[in-house]
Amino acid sequence: MKTFEFSQPADPAVAIAAAARATTAQQGADVRFLAGGTTLIDLMKLNVETPAWVIDINRLPLDKIEATPEGGLKIGATVRNSVLAYHPMVQRDYAVLSQALLAGASAQIRNMATTAGNLLQRTRCMYFRDTAMPCNKREPGTGCSAITGNNRTLAILGTSEHCIATNPSDMSVALAALEATIHVRGPKSTRAIAIGDFHLLPGNTPQRETVLEPGELITDVTLPPPVAGSKQVYLKLRDRASYEFALASAAVVVAIADSNVTRARIALGGVGTKPWRSPEAETVLAGQPADATSFRKAAEAALRDAKPQSENGFKIELAKRCLAHALQMAAG
Repeated sequence: MKTFEFSQPADPAVAIAAAARATTAQQGADVRFLAGGTTLIDLMKLNVETPAWVIDINRLPLDKIEATPEGGLKIGATVRNSVLAYHPMVQRDYAVLSQALLAGASAQIRNMATTAGNLLQRTRCMYFRDTAMPCNKREPGTGCSAITGNNRTLAILGTSEHCIATNPSDMSVALAALEATIHVRGPKSTRAIAIGDFHLLPGNTPQRETVLEPGELITDVTLPPPVAGSKQVYLKLRDRASYEFALASAAVVVAIADSNVTRARIALGGVGTKPWRSPEAETVLAGQPADATSFRKAAEAALRDAKPQSENGFKIELAKRCLAHALQMAAG
């Protein structure tokens, strides 16, 4: 691990100003905000992340879960995953989020990992984490070792010739289906970002994973009011039953009336370079019978543009079955 400067501000404005000063003083030096550290510290030990300045935000007042005036939910950036998963309002109104959180990592990691950290979780691609191997995400222009290498667990949606790394977050998949909004505060302004716009496709710049600008701090995430009568399910398929990343997962939020789907929000995990919302599947389902035939058609639509690599073609059918079964579970 390389040496770095460290600070522990107690106010968001002070933290943001410190990040701006560090960036300016050290001519664009990498600055990282630290909360749970369950990803950042690991990557610093591997010299994948080498920030010049680390700003601990655990003293900031960003650890609350509160109802919004509109009837939704506000989740602070440093709320721990375990606290969020077991919160009564989350379990009652946003069950898919609770299920996704409890499907991820281990109990010990969930006790440390945070909302904002989960949104910013880096890929588990073995080549990204191995500094001896070429990786465009870690070192732009060096190539993507995974395309001709070990790619069994990697993405089949949203890939490019420069990167096929999978987004590893379970929580973000649920937030995509719930149409969350991410609130950010920076040196110049605050802004609200729809989760669908927050993560970026790799394209020609796989090293840039989100729309965050230098010095910007996630302060909270808000969820819209729950849809009355909707059913929610998060289904995760993986190589082992616990402490494992998804090969394919599905977050579904559906409303059904008179045996027909009146509203559907669908997102996939384990198969995309970002949390993968599927408007194609949602459109196919709208107004259709809530039955196995409709669910399979939705799954076919969701995976229509999949581009498998040499070892992960099985993910296409796996993801289809995962989504269809999650919809069946939600329909009862």
